[in-house]
Amino acid sequence: MLKWLWLSLTVIVLDQVTKQMVTDSLYLYQSIPILPSLNLVLAHNTGAAFSFLSDAGGWQRWFFSVLAIGVSIVILIWIKRLKQDELPLAVALSLVLGGAIGNVWDRIAHGYVIDFIDVYYGEWHWPAFNVADSAICVGAVLLILDALFNKDDQPQTKKK
Repeated sequence: MLKWLWLSLTVIVLDQVTKQMVTDSLYLYQSIPILPSLNLVLAHNTGAAFSFLSDAGGWQRWFFSVLAIGVSIVILIWIKRLKQDELPLAVALSLVLGGAIGNVWDRIAHGYVIDFIDVYYGEWHWPAFNVADSAICVGAVLLILDALFNKDDQPQTKKK
């Protein structure tokens, strides 16, 4: 099932290209309205999701990098061991892998993750995110759906 790594590569390329375009076009925290409730904004996230530990002093850069690399290795092994009929799982894992590598690339290269999608309602703004974050979220939802609804691999209990 390593044939699904093209999806991971596509996520990585789209993530890095869009981040470079935004970095070349905006200055830090500049916001450009795109649609109602959607802005482009250049933000640097030194923490994890929702800026968790962003003010921790720097150690989090390497902690999250090592964690993402470790998770990526586990996902690669998992994908390699999938059966041909486990397509939804392969897609989900490939999306998560691409997103993890896209963000760890930023962390290692810059010391922070570049975020630029700002979704808001009124004065309330969701934390800025990027293509890699989107791929991770879609992949995670697909993993949950696969776990909930794919009963083929679960052992059958005998009825008495």
